[in-house]
Amino acid sequence: MSIGVVAIIRVKPGTAADFEATFTALAKQVRANEPGNLLYQLTKSRTEANTYKVLELYADDAALAAHRDMPHFKAAGPALGAVLAGAPEIEVLDGVD
Repeated sequence: MSIGVVAIIRVKPGTAADFEATFTALAKQVRANEPGNLLYQLTKSRTEANTYKVLELYADDAALAAHRDMPHFKAAGPALGAVLAGAPEIEVLDGVD
């Protein structure tokens, strides 16, 4: 069964460009190095300033766990943390096949 994740990320005013550059580089690494990742897409809210949503899809729970342990994911943490306006809101979803 596939596993979906929706992450709501709010960034500090004036940091959107830095956030987008860091996240775009991370997304390229995820897509290139995580075969269990089926989708990793950053989207920007049209209605809430400085708000992003990450749409993620993984083949299974093991692929999601592997994502969290990847060196590129851990390496992006400090740069992303520097621009966040608070902790991300994460929802994990079960795919309906």
